[in-house]
Amino acid sequence: MKKNHPIGVAAYACACAATLAGPGAALAEETVAFHTLKQIVVTGTREKELLTETPESIGTIDEETIRQDRPTHPAQIMSQIPGVAVAVTNGEGHTTAIRQPFTTNPVYLYLEDGVPIRSTGFFNHNALYEIDIPAAGGIEVIRGPGTALYGSDAIGGIVNVLTRTPPVRREAYVAPDFGSFGWRRLIFGGGDSLPHDGWRADGNITHTDGWRDSTAYDRYSAGARWDHNGDNNINVRSVLSYSHIDQQTGANSPLVEDDYRNHPTKNYLPIAFRKVEALRLYSAWEREFGGTLVSVTPYVRDDSMKLLATFTLNSDPTVSKTSNYSYGALAKIRHDYAGPMRPRIIGGLDVDVSPGGREEDRLNVNPTGSGASRVFDSYTAGPRVYDYDVTFHEVSPYVHGEISPLEKLRVVAGLRFDSLWYDFDNKFDPTPVRVPGAFPGLRFYGQAADTTRRFNHTSPKFGMTYELTPETSVFFSYNHGFRVPSEGQLFRPSAATSVAAAQVLTDSALQLQPIRAVQTELGLRGHVGAATYDAVIYDLDKKDDILTFRDTATNFTQTVNAGHTSHKGVELGLNVPIVKTLMFDGAFSYARHKYENWVTSGGDFTGHEIESAPHWLTNARLTWLARTNARLTGEWVHIGEYWMDAANTTKYGGHSLFNVRGNYTLTKSVDLFASITNLTDRRYADSASISSSTPVFSPGLPRAYYAGATFQW
Repeated sequence: MKKNHPIGVAAYACACAATLAGPGAALAEETVAFHTLKQIVVTGTREKELLTETPESIGTIDEETIRQDRPTHPAQIMSQIPGVAVAVTNGEGHTTAIRQPFTTNPVYLYLEDGVPIRSTGFFNHNALYEIDIPAAGGIEVIRGPGTALYGSDAIGGIVNVLTRTPPVRREAYVAPDFGSFGWRRLIFGGGDSLPHDGWRADGNITHTDGWRDSTAYDRYSAGARWDHNGDNNINVRSVLSYSHIDQQTGANSPLVEDDYRNHPTKNYLPIAFRKVEALRLYSAWEREFGGTLVSVTPYVRDDSMKLLATFTLNSDPTVSKTSNYSYGALAKIRHDYAGPMRPRIIGGLDVDVSPGGREEDRLNVNPTGSGASRVFDSYTAGPRVYDYDVTFHEVSPYVHGEISPLEKLRVVAGLRFDSLWYDFDNKFDPTPVRVPGAFPGLRFYGQAADTTRRFNHTSPKFGMTYELTPETSVFFSYNHGFRVPSEGQLFRPSAATSVAAAQVLTDSALQLQPIRAVQTELGLRGHVGAATYDAVIYDLDKKDDILTFRDTATNFTQTVNAGHTSHKGVELGLNVPIVKTLMFDGAFSYARHKYENWVTSGGDFTGHEIESAPHWLTNARLTWLARTNARLTGEWVHIGEYWMDAANTTKYGGHSLFNVRGNYTLTKSVDLFASITNLTDRRYADSASISSSTPVFSPGLPRAYYAGATFQW
């Protein structure tokens, strides 16, 4: 069998013991475990490595925290990492802010066990709802551009959700919970281990009526993992994941201020919906011999989505169906050389082929009212305006090297070359499609001719870590990231009011170039006594930024390479045991996001701050271990003020929320859980912007109660 690293064995044994003992006992040992073992992460190099030798800003959420917190949305747990914030759109839909404004733009790379959730060409900003977060074995987030081992998308950050390992002995569990606004969920699963094999399977059935009108949500998820430790040091990990999501998407329907304050359950967009199917199958084959590891991970993915989008009803009402079938492989070889400087070299090749397509129909909508408070409550299907096939291709070799010229110094460098291209086949002629209509009036939909669009990019990386003392280490990194335009940005331009305008939008979309990003950062990690800290300062510079300009008066949109933006900030993570039974955890960040050069048809915004970009993000938690089998946590979440438009005319004042969570181990087989979110029942906005020259706000969830239990045997 494969020889295990002693630190990895100890960490695994500790995690298993904590799980078997229940949440209360696990927490009682948490402080001791943290300082006895050095933390292991996997996302930086796609395999286990010491965090102290990783020149990256990596934040982690472990499996036990996920089990204890029982999040109903990724927003309820992701903010525990410094510089990370997730806002609710609808159901488990989300916008994300990691060294970026809150955005739906494709600037993040979402992974499951290191395998991309979706193809680069078919990015979905809601990718986290395609993963069963409550059943995850941990979450790792690299803030800022990714390493040389990852290619397109990893600009704002990489989110890697880890699957749960098979249990060391046979187990099964069911975990029902219930809550406000018709919330009900059943999580269940189990597994077993044999001498050379282990397996586990988990399921999730979720429903909520939604707290606003016409905002119901249903989810069905299932996942299975099989680990095989064979002869000749061959290990195989196979994972199958499936999610079905059916939701009314008006939960993020923005309201004018009077309705936001006084009638927040209103929904101006009750006809909107989103239906998602996501299937992934991958198998990681590894063999280690001597100092060499060979790894190959073939995968297939099948994603589809039917969408009646809320964000285009005022200017371009359509219903679309997008689909994407992917197959590919992640291959690498790693060799550790003998010698005092511990040299390591990793070489790899990523290959992806993703055929997909889009069918989109114009809608005949019948709104009532006007301006920002217009209500869309009925529609009929109109003519087809887009119908095309497009295949995304990726061939990306990379090399990564590490060396320790001094005992306490680790130097890392890498280089990646990405060759990416789209083959586009339009079933329409390359002339704009004319669609008359009562609302929003005559529109023309530009059509591109059949084409191949190619992009080549080289991404360097350099970093180093240095152990100042046994308790303190410092790191520096220089990372280069990029993002190629997605299928929708290239081949589905915005609708226009004339043939000429439609042609301009089509031509400009086809000319979009990759976003280029360069980041430098300096970090300090360590502990003082039992307290630990992680502090980072960063400077992220983006050029040829792909931004969508929306005229706040007409809601007309255009996507362009808008120039140059900068993102600078400081992040701090703290873990402080105040006394043996009282623990403080904090995640703090301050950032400024600025248009360094951005001139569009809507005006010159150079020097302005970017909209939807709060300066302050804070998450502070105080946990009381009342007994070895009881835990109570109070949490403060703060989102700072931000501009609601690129012109910087109107601000949202930010908000603070207070949450309470508790766990109690009743017996060896029964754990109880309860939580209250938004304890003070504060009115706040998940997002705030300008529409039809009017400030609008998407109200966040009011006070809500949840309770449940876990029965295991």
